[in-house]
Amino acid sequence: MADPPLKKESHALDAAEVESRIKALCQQFPHGITDQVIQNDMPHLEPQQRAMAINKLLSLGQLDLLRNSSGLLYRMKDIQSASKMKGSDNQEKLVYQVIEDAGNKGIWSRDIRFKSNLPLTEVNKILKSLESKKLIKAVKSVAASKKKVYMLYNLQPDRSVTGGAWYSDQDFESEFVEVLNQQCFKFLQSKAEAARDSQQSPMVQRNSSFATSHEVWKYICELGISKVDLSMDDIETILNTLIYDGKVEMTVIAAKEGTAGSVDGQMKLYRGVQPVLQPTGLVRTPCGLCPVFDDCHEGGEISPSCCVYMAEWLDI
Repeated sequence: MADPPLKKESHALDAAEVESRIKALCQQFPHGITDQVIQNDMPHLEPQQRAMAINKLLSLGQLDLLRNSSGLLYRMKDIQSASKMKGSDNQEKLVYQVIEDAGNKGIWSRDIRFKSNLPLTEVNKILKSLESKKLIKAVKSVAASKKKVYMLYNLQPDRSVTGGAWYSDQDFESEFVEVLNQQCFKFLQSKAEAARDSQQSPMVQRNSSFATSHEVWKYICELGISKVDLSMDDIETILNTLIYDGKVEMTVIAAKEGTAGSVDGQMKLYRGVQPVLQPTGLVRTPCGLCPVFDDCHEGGEISPSCCVYMAEWLDI
């Protein structure tokens, strides 16, 4: 008489159950899980069965394979990304995920190599493939003109990469900045002159001579002198240079939420000023009002020998 078949242990799981548990863990920990997390959740699962379940989920495009300092990470694949990467191998998916995580600031190829742990030749091959599929793009960074950062094709690069409105093809638009500087000051001057001609009390004249950054921004936009869309932050950057030059002063007042130009219940007001006394010799030098004076030293990125303001002041 044959022996009855042995019953499976109560803790045994079939392949579908293992895959379902792994996906549930990934949803519970959206930043990714390690093999140890899976092992802690299913301590009686054989390593081979765990590997088979993970490989199947990876081949189906339901998981992302990442690498960090502690080892491999498995993360739930975004449905939209999965459709884009259909037909790609795991290495290509890994590189795409690394670039996606970098967002609109992009990532150097060297850092892609480090995070993916792939050979440089393989990384370069994958980058060319992803670029040809228009899944990623290479963008030159103003921080290093000879280097490129990679980001998803549909992303608008961050200002730290492009330099914002002040750069065109990695070149600083000094003439454009100077024109904006002059026009912003002209607007504030005209507002101050109109206040003085109003024949009102000194306090009313002073208050009416101020303009918000939103008013200055609107004036510049209506002039149509910029080929790019300027933000309020861009105009405030120009106004700050006028403050450093001693041509403008700024004050901050409380404002209702939703008021044009207000941020966190506060609003910046600017007005053109004329010094009552001539400034001292030190203040008239570029160093006297330089905002990066403490970082300036010979041989550094900012130094007196390559200072354009010093060269202009000395008419060199």
